[in-house]
Amino acid sequence: MSEKSNKNQIILVLIVAALGYFVDIYDLVLFGVVKGESLQQIMSNASPEQIASTGKFLFNMQMLGMLLGGLLWGILTILSKRASYFSYDSKLGDVSSL
Repeated sequence: MSEKSNKNQIILVLIVAALGYFVDIYDLVLFGVVKGESLQQIMSNASPEQIASTGKFLFNMQMLGMLLGGLLWGILTILSKRASYFSYDSKLGDVSSL
């Protein structure tokens, strides 16, 4: 491999990682924006404390899902040494944030 080819691969990996990070942050921000009003509509008879508790629980489950998903897809990618899992993971993330 030439030095230029190696640099291009590093740049590509950084761009893909940055896009993945952007999708994750976008998902978190979007969920944070709509969570309060959505929970108030769904839980119309609940107290503000119950709504806040449910919102915290949902946020914690979202964080746990992102952690486990990142570990699972990372391990699968390392074991298979194939880039197809990166493609599937990014498509899955895009679909789930809709």
